[in-house]
Amino acid sequence: MRGKWNNRAGVGALTAFLLCGAASAGAQSGQSQPGQQQQRPPAQADKDKQPNPAPLSMDNVAAPASPEEESASKAIQQATDPNKKTQLAEEFLQKYPQSRYRPMMYQMLVSGYFATQQVPKLLDAGEKEIEMNPNDAPVLAVIAQTLARTYNAKAPDAAKQLDKAELYSKRAIEITPTLPKPENLTEEAFNSAKKDTLVMAHGGLGLVYIRRGKFTEAIPELEQSVKADTHPDPDPVNYYLLGVADKQTSHFDAAAAAFSKCAAVQSSLQATCKSGAEDAKKQGSTQLSAPN
Repeated sequence: MRGKWNNRAGVGALTAFLLCGAASAGAQSGQSQPGQQQQRPPAQADKDKQPNPAPLSMDNVAAPASPEEESASKAIQQATDPNKKTQLAEEFLQKYPQSRYRPMMYQMLVSGYFATQQVPKLLDAGEKEIEMNPNDAPVLAVIAQTLARTYNAKAPDAAKQLDKAELYSKRAIEITPTLPKPENLTEEAFNSAKKDTLVMAHGGLGLVYIRRGKFTEAIPELEQSVKADTHPDPDPVNYYLLGVADKQTSHFDAAAAAFSKCAAVQSSLQATCKSGAEDAKKQGSTQLSAPN
């Protein structure tokens, strides 16, 4: 599974959510938002408290933006080419490292790096955004899924990587239902973006459990992930992972169904999933299946 961190070109609705939310945050940058001065990472948050539903807080102590800075920010928001937008955001952060628009820029970078699968840059930008906005559910979900899918058991920080993927996944799952709709996003796009967030968060958590050998715990998370994925071309990785978990727990019929759905999506996993479906059917005909 290493290297198959994302088999889609990008999640359109989620990207729109990130960018529209960033624009909303930028528009509100001159206002003080009660309850949004929390700068602790999620690992240090009080789990007994309800999450702040606003995922896009601003750094209230930032100095007012200069006219040049405002102009540069607007130019980046209006850029239509993803690569150009990413380049301008990188240049903006180099020129204005303490800007109140930092959250917006990091969200744009997360979106751009996610679409182009630049994993190291994605993780770096995502961590910086989460440090400023611990309740940014879409970014939490993107980083959680990426950490789980790029996991290397031989890396010195492998255990910490899985721990962080689990933490971020659970945090995103907790926060997403409470998110307020950005004014510049339609209801349909907002609902689709929330589903995309849950697809990645549940899928990332399911993969964390698989990597830990907890296949029974992985199944409900992956089932939630594929259920939320209503795209015409759903992410085949989560169907593949569900097939693996079902097969490992002797749910052969369910495994065959999951692998078949994976094989129906055009991706590099098609041959693997087709073979997995055939093997699960054979095992189901010769071995006793576990009860559902």
